Amino acid sequence: MTGKPKALPAPTETVVKANALIEAGHRLSLAEQRVVLSAIAQVRRDESLDSRTWHSVTAGGLADVAGIDATDAYESLSEAAQRLYDRSIKITQRPNGEIGPPGPDDADALECRWVQAIHYRRREGRVDLMFSEPVTPYLAQLKTQFTRYQLQHVAPMRSRFGPRLYELLAQWRQKGEREVNLDWLQDVWGIEYKRVYDLKRWAITPAVNDVNAHSDLTVQVGYRKTGRRVTHVQFVFSPKHPEPKQLEAPQSGPARRRDGRLTRKEIERRARPGESYEEAERRIEAALRQSS
Repeated sequence: MTGKPKALPAPTETVVKANALIEAGHRLSLAEQRVVLSAIAQVRRDESLDSRTWHSVTAGGLADVAGIDATDAYESLSEAAQRLYDRSIKITQRPNGEIGPPGPDDADALECRWVQAIHYRRREGRVDLMFSEPVTPYLAQLKTQFTRYQLQHVAPMRSRFGPRLYELLAQWRQKGEREVNLDWLQDVWGIEYKRVYDLKRWAITPAVNDVNAHSDLTVQVGYRKTGRRVTHVQFVFSPKHPEPKQLEAPQSGPARRRDGRLTRKEIERRARPGESYEEAERRIEAALRQSS
C-alpha cells in the first residue's frame, strides 16, 4: 500500500468517469455515491492511477460539499463505510472505446468490487479507500468516451437516482436530449418495478426533481409507448445558465488619414519588399476593395 490518503476535494472539483462506468449497473446508495464520487474527484484523468493509492473522504468534507449537517454527514459516512466494501459493479464496455470483453452480453460482463480496501477511521470521522484494480482503467488516462462534471452539481442531491440521472444527461450534454429504454434503465440503476407508475414515482421523478433543484441542468421528462406498453423515457434538458455567446471583436479597418488615404505607417506595415510607397498604396487599396 503506497502513498498518503488524499484530502477531500473542494466543492468545485471535477469528476471524470468513463462512459462505460456511467452506464454500468450498480446499487450504490446516495451516501455511498457521495463517498465514491468524492474519491473519484481526486483522480487526475491524465495521470496513471495506482490501485494501491488511498483516497481519503472526511465527514466534514462531505458536509461542505453536500450542504448537509455535520451530524448527518458523519452518519452518512458511517453507513457508506459499513457497506461500500461489499458493493459490486457490472461493466459491459471497455474504457476508451477499446474492443473486446466486457461485452453487451451478461456472460461477457465484468463484475467486480468498487473498492479493494476500506478503512473507517471512526475517531477522525474519515474513510480511506482504495479502488479495485479492474475499476481504475475507467477513472484515469481516459482519452475518449468519458464524461466530466462538477462534484457540486450532484453531492447535494437527496435521491440515490439523482446523480445517476445527471450523469446520463451530462454524457449527452451537447445533444440536449436523451431517450433510454426503461428495462435498460432499471438494470443500470439496479431496480425492478413491475409497474411504470412505481418506476416513475420512486425513481424517475425524484431523480428529475434532484437534477432540477441542485444541478446546472434543467430537465423535462416524457414517455414513449411501443404498442400499448410504455417502453422508453425521454429527457430534454438544457443548461440553467447558458454561457454567454462570445462576441466577435469588431473588425477595425486599416488606419487612414483624415482625407481618407492610408497612413504611411499602415502602408509600411503592409508593403512588400522592393515596392515603392506609391506601388504599395495602390496594391493595398485594390486588395481592400476586392475584399469588401
